[in-house]
Amino acid sequence: VYAGHQFGHYTPQLGDGRAILLGEIIAPNNSRWDIQLKGSGKTPYSRNGDGRAWLGPVLREYIVSEAMHSLGVPTTRSLAAVLTGETVIRDEALPGAILTRVAASHIRVGTFQFFYARKDIKSLRNLLDYTIERHFPNADGPSGLLDNVIDLQTKLITKWMSVGFIHGVMNTDNCQIAGETIDYGPCAFMDKFDPMQVYSSIDYMGRYAYENQSKIILWNMAQFATALVVLMPDVNEAISSFNKKIQKMNNKLIKSWERSFAAKIGISNPDFEDVKLIKELLSIMASQKADFTNTFRFLGTAKAREEFSEPIEFDKWEQKWSQRIKLEISPLEKMANCNPSIIPRNHKIEEVIQSALQQNYKPFERLLAALTKPFRVSAQFEDFCRPPSKTEEIKATFCGT
Repeated sequence: VYAGHQFGHYTPQLGDGRAILLGEIIAPNNSRWDIQLKGSGKTPYSRNGDGRAWLGPVLREYIVSEAMHSLGVPTTRSLAAVLTGETVIRDEALPGAILTRVAASHIRVGTFQFFYARKDIKSLRNLLDYTIERHFPNADGPSGLLDNVIDLQTKLITKWMSVGFIHGVMNTDNCQIAGETIDYGPCAFMDKFDPMQVYSSIDYMGRYAYENQSKIILWNMAQFATALVVLMPDVNEAISSFNKKIQKMNNKLIKSWERSFAAKIGISNPDFEDVKLIKELLSIMASQKADFTNTFRFLGTAKAREEFSEPIEFDKWEQKWSQRIKLEISPLEKMANCNPSIIPRNHKIEEVIQSALQQNYKPFERLLAALTKPFRVSAQFEDFCRPPSKTEEIKATFCGT
């Protein structure tokens, strides 16, 4: 069970509506992992749902979570996707399926909120002690835990943004304490660059748009701090201290973003002028709807220019950039290591799902094979690099519950 702020509104009791936590296992290296089934049926927290999953969302989470792993983004992993033989009713009759998920744990900001809202301080302290023991054995109480989680979330959100990933539902119940990406519902990778891009069919106001993700993680960490502050010896003093931590997190996010995007254009230690150069490129990309992944992938080659409908502004930018990276050591090599060639594009995932509904899993297996090496592309997988045509564009993604 957990609680959570969903699109900013507090819901006192949520939980894994279609997931069953089977338990924990100890790996050979003594690390501890949760094993969970998604889509196996009703749970105490199904909230009038059937607790089932149909094949589409199961394949989507399998593909995207494994792609994220190969991209170097902290994530829950998918161990198996299994057909159940049952029919699941959504807008139509669909084949049922179950995803087996592994995670460092399923402890969320919303887990802490659940006990905090009920003023169940004993359980809240037990949860704190357990979380520290499991994930952060060197953390010093609530303050140390907050520091650790802030650092992990800063790195995670920066990673998301550097590959054009949009989570879609950054509610506090989808914010995992161990710093892994969790709950791949209406998520998507951007094609055309748009800072306010939204794919989730339920995000009517753009709360969780691409660019807002760094603001929302600050908001989520403020909710986490609120749940922890009551465990401090002096609450008033702790409120002041925790507020400063959240304020400092904003600067951490900015610096982390600057370093990440500087690396994408071959710069190691960005200064003020370098940041202006990054933002200028993104502004040109946004105004001309350039493909996010391919623009960065092709920088330094003639193909980059082809991403722009009116390349004059890009040409001016490229001249400045070319002069700047002469000061760097092996800039193109650095860029190749952080700019993927292949991402799980929406239209390709949809093709995989439609083929799977016809019991053809070869496209699924082929896409997975391509995504295991996203920074290198062979001729056989070049089609996965192509942005969607107008008729192939997927403008909304769905949770699938």
